[in-house]
Amino acid sequence: MNNTIAAPNSLVEAVKYFSDKEIALTFLASLRWPEGPVCPKCHGKEHSFLKTRHVWKCKGCKKQFSAKAGTIFEDSPLGLDKWLPALWLLANAKNGISSYELGRSLGVTQKTAWFMLHRIRLAMQSKTFSTFRGEVEADESWIGGRARFMHADKRKKRVKGRGGFPSGKAAVMGLLERHGPGKHSRVKAQVIPTVRRRHTQEIVRNQVEYGSEVFTDELKSYMGLDTAYMHQVINHAESYAEGKVHTNGLENFWSLLKRAIRGTYVSVEPFHLFRYLDEQVYRFNARKTKDVARFINAVAGVVGRRLTYNKLIGASMNPATT
Repeated sequence: MNNTIAAPNSLVEAVKYFSDKEIALTFLASLRWPEGPVCPKCHGKEHSFLKTRHVWKCKGCKKQFSAKAGTIFEDSPLGLDKWLPALWLLANAKNGISSYELGRSLGVTQKTAWFMLHRIRLAMQSKTFSTFRGEVEADESWIGGRARFMHADKRKKRVKGRGGFPSGKAAVMGLLERHGPGKHSRVKAQVIPTVRRRHTQEIVRNQVEYGSEVFTDELKSYMGLDTAYMHQVINHAESYAEGKVHTNGLENFWSLLKRAIRGTYVSVEPFHLFRYLDEQVYRFNARKTKDVARFINAVAGVVGRRLTYNKLIGASMNPATT
């Protein structure tokens, strides 16, 4: 088969382009194996292509394999003609896309679309372990539904937590490395058990290079960072910024995240929150790239990552599918 890679430049083009199953297969195979298909079993490069089934047969171990093997698409009955447009939609929708909307667009059930979106978010997880340096903002936030909008039975189960927040809210923490010459700022974010010192400072010390400038708000959990960093604090009760001392970059990120959750996803269970964080981090860090590049980078992340439905919903849990 032809291994020449090409890509559409818009959603309309993507839908038309990938509606041809052979073209969709060529696209994924070319991106995954630039030098030709490799058997996932024995890593052999000698093979034959079974055109009627759109799979390869390894001449070494005699096993058949597809382009979906070892990716988020594995074991999915849906074709690449649906998966690739779904990847385009999630990667390039500024406020995300709900499972209901994706289901209607692709002609699949809401449950199927929900499962697809979480698989795609897994592909969007950052693979880099590089640390931040230079000027770095650190900030925490709380994500969760407002009690007054909940059903009465659910609201009764919640008790007040730190600072008057319901216990059902989840704490998240982010780091933002400010842009330098020829660069743009980038973010890391994750769910944390609490906003206590042992959790907030562990993240800073593990992910920010020693000696960097670190800017935070006045939360006491950040006290003590000045032993390893040039730590400067902004008191939000007095002002939002004093020169370069502020956390406005992360405040902007939290605003975008909450807009997507409240406006598109409506309700997100704490159990799945980290997946939505991965999505927003990916979109934020790739905001300066073109749609086609953002899409190709997302597709490149599908390899080596699998997510089964049982693992997604977690043992006996029954999360809301939004």
